Amino acid sequence: MTQSRPTPRIRPASGTRPTRRTVVLGSAAAAAALIAPTAAAHAAAGAGRKKAAGDLQPYASYWFPDSLPTGTPDPGAVWRSLKAWDPATDADLAFNRSTVPLAERFTPVAVNTTARAGQGRISSLVSFHPTAGNPSQGHATADYYALTHWAYIDELVFWGGSSGEGIILAPNAPVVDAAHRNGVPVIGNIFLPPVAYGGQLQWTRDLVQQDALGRFPLAEKLVQVATSYGFDGWFVNTETDGGDAALGARMLAFLKELKRLGSAKGLRITWYDSMVHNGSIRWQDALNSENKDFFLASDTMFLNFNWTTADLSSSGALAQDLDRDRYELWAGVDTEANGWNKAVDWDALFPSGAEHVTSLGFYRPEWTRNHLPEGRTPEQFHAADDQFWTGTSLDPSRPSTGTWRAPASAVADQSTVTSLPFGCSFNTGHGLKWYEDGAPRSAAAWNQLGLQDVLPGRRWVVRTTGARPSVTLDFADAWRGGSSVLVDGTLDAPVVLELHATRLPLSADTVVRLAQRAVSGAVRVELGVALQEPSAAGEPLTYSFLAAGEAGAGWSTAAVRLASLGTGTIHGLAVRLTGTGAVKWRLGGLLVQNGEETVAAPSGLKVDQVSGDGQFRLSWRAASAPVRHYELYRVLPDGTKRFLTGTCATAAYVKGLTAEQGEKKVTFEVRSAGEVYTTSAAVSTTHPW
Repeated sequence: MTQSRPTPRIRPASGTRPTRRTVVLGSAAAAAALIAPTAAAHAAAGAGRKKAAGDLQPYASYWFPDSLPTGTPDPGAVWRSLKAWDPATDADLAFNRSTVPLAERFTPVAVNTTARAGQGRISSLVSFHPTAGNPSQGHATADYYALTHWAYIDELVFWGGSSGEGIILAPNAPVVDAAHRNGVPVIGNIFLPPVAYGGQLQWTRDLVQQDALGRFPLAEKLVQVATSYGFDGWFVNTETDGGDAALGARMLAFLKELKRLGSAKGLRITWYDSMVHNGSIRWQDALNSENKDFFLASDTMFLNFNWTTADLSSSGALAQDLDRDRYELWAGVDTEANGWNKAVDWDALFPSGAEHVTSLGFYRPEWTRNHLPEGRTPEQFHAADDQFWTGTSLDPSRPSTGTWRAPASAVADQSTVTSLPFGCSFNTGHGLKWYEDGAPRSAAAWNQLGLQDVLPGRRWVVRTTGARPSVTLDFADAWRGGSSVLVDGTLDAPVVLELHATRLPLSADTVVRLAQRAVSGAVRVELGVALQEPSAAGEPLTYSFLAAGEAGAGWSTAAVRLASLGTGTIHGLAVRLTGTGAVKWRLGGLLVQNGEETVAAPSGLKVDQVSGDGQFRLSWRAASAPVRHYELYRVLPDGTKRFLTGTCATAAYVKGLTAEQGEKKVTFEVRSAGEVYTTSAAVSTTHPW
């Protein structure tokens, strides 16, 4: 079955009110025509995901509320009841639990004059994978939507669900771990599909059922799932028609209880503009008397896509009349099909020279990956994703003008870089190989978003009086992880490449280390440190520059001591490059610390399950102090250590292992990695072949 979505509707024409959509599900036949190609594609994919006997692969979790469909699941899908779920018997919970706490954010002075702090923000509804068969901890391909522009996002919805697989989705841990490092909450999805997409009204009734004491058992289960898995709440999207006023009242009472229970645990609830107070499904494209009670029972509300200038204006005004923030409304923009080619009335949402009217809700911005042809590379994806978020200028300090108003031109970026030690190896969470100290430790392609670094939020601010070089995330080489920053161009004047916006403490002991190499040409490198923020939006930071040596042909690390700058707060970090002619230079690491980092080791590594075809489930006890993540290796008979996977959890799954010639047992090692990638002592275990 197809993985469905919020299904926007065209309004009936009335007066001069425009309509912006051509998707009308007026009949099941029309719906079938729309979804058949996608359904066929997913059915084919599902056939490849069919879980064979002995398959130990853990997957992201999904459920039906209570009752299950009739018949048999699609290949690769497993039907489960959320009401029957128990964390004590969830065999995959250790693989799906996020362990990274939600980081606090700050908003630096805006890098341009059009981005507005404290006003409209962005919610992003993303489908990282079809509902079924989504590996819990990444898998062996670099072709993945490795989202990196967290600085502009305030909420991520883990989108998905279908009537043939399951309609309640828990985000997998890598997505939550990466988002949390950047201060972005992630919420799961509850999707009650339209009848034309296989929706059954019984599932809505199941969701809002009450027990003999009037309690809502599914609300309690949803809170238990979120707290057990470590994510931040739920997106409630009810689109199954046929309800009545009694069902509408029950849904509202359920939503209030879900918010009450969730708020006590720090969870948030977002309501999608679909059901109205009488229980019918009528998309309003606005906040109004038909749906305001659902908004009041939620933290935020996602407005359907057919809004007009008048809709957003009245919605914002009504929110304020209800003593709510107008920016708790996400005005939906559907980018699934056309990405930055989507026609949007930006002045209705983010008017030039005036305050934002509401916030923005992107639906399916992973178009930046999906529109590329098969065989796409990570570099092609990031080039498209940078253009989506930053604009064609690829520099948020000078936003592009045109029909696409990139988020960097309107929304102020945020950062979480506030404490030491801080490290960034410019690892995007996927790659063609895995590198350590500039050498590949695994030749396999991979993705694991939980290993992603906190990347510079402003990509890429380049200041020079000469030609602007190209600045990209590149995957042909790395110092650590899977990628590095590549600066490529003719340096006919010094070039300042701004990196992180920070609020780091500066002391006499503070040291910054740069891992770098010159691929071609001679490059003199200086570290830029800004000790105060600009006085006004759009003004540049003022840097003090300290020598960081001349980059050589191989990877090297330059240590720059900041004692000469005194004490205070570091507000920004940059590099200044000076060279002659054509230059290619890589930055692989930026490490800021006071003294040496000590990292606690894990303990108790053991093999929990094994299959005859080289699959292993392993677990260990967490280190006695917080660590960034864990790294699992295989130790070969000659002593060579091969990187297998990394995770923030204390359990890992690997597959495809085979015995080396004469090898009677396989040896595993796991170690902790700290914030500046210092590694602990390893703990090992063996298992006979």
